[in-house]
Amino acid sequence: MARAEAALSEADTCVPVQAIQFSPMPTKTTVDKAKRDLSAGKSASTAAGEFVREEIDHIREGKHGARSTKQAIAIGLSKARRAGVPLKPPRSGRTSARTRRSATLAYEEGQGRRAPRAPSPRRGPAAERALEREGRQAASPEALARQARSAAEGRTSAERSRSAKRAGATKGPRGRSIAAKRAAATRKRTRSV
Repeated sequence: MARAEAALSEADTCVPVQAIQFSPMPTKTTVDKAKRDLSAGKSASTAAGEFVREEIDHIREGKHGARSTKQAIAIGLSKARRAGVPLKPPRSGRTSARTRRSATLAYEEGQGRRAPRAPSPRRGPAAERALEREGRQAASPEALARQARSAAEGRTSAERSRSAKRAGATKGPRGRSIAAKRAAATRKRTRSV
């Protein structure tokens, strides 16, 4: 009996590194944070941001890479939709038909309207290997800032203002105070340069 237990515990410790590193499923803490965001009245995109943050962290930790910041964000949004975040697919004209179809399938799967497709034993690992070969630059602060600026350029000032007001309303007094201090520090830093 003792020999069997020793063999079992030895087998547990000899797990291949690849099996530990990459997980297509979001962590429980990420799902809990997203649920907390939704129950606090925050938008679906805010809740989905938790999954995007997790994906950026994976790239920074070296679990895998991404060809671009946009790809890292897309992976996070897809995970969010599959996990049940009610993030609607992009409207027609904003992305390609292929991207919209992928987002629609993920959304329906997360909302329980479609059964999840059985994982392909060859395509899944191939996608993982492809991501592992990509660089880590997509998760750098500079790349994220560039992506944020280019995304903001595509919105009107009225849209940006409306989303800022909505964000301020869900922050609460303490959150607004912290955000105001951070904004003041940023203004001071950028104006002195």
